[in-house]
Amino acid sequence: MKLQMHSIHFVADQKLIDFIQKKADKLDTFYDRIIDGEVFMRLDKNEKNQNKLVEIMLNLPGKQLFAKHQDDTFEAAADEALEGLRSQLQKYKDKILLANH
Repeated sequence: MKLQMHSIHFVADQKLIDFIQKKADKLDTFYDRIIDGEVFMRLDKNEKNQNKLVEIMLNLPGKQLFAKHQDDTFEAAADEALEGLRSQLQKYKDKILLANH
């Protein structure tokens, strides 16, 4: 799946981009008609440790899914956001299967 990566207020290293891409590619096993997606990684300007925010938007035929999560590291935030998208994909796929029967 083609993902556009956007890092806001910092420069993301290739290791982080590859990590998110690899994790996101696993979503294809749950629903194989994902068109593409966008990932926004931001550094929040707050005093807390959990200042890394990851927002992921996936485009499906006729639908868009969105998840965001904030955590201590971009990897942890991306994991949680992708887990949220995985459950959304599962529900969406189940809904389509029910509609077709």
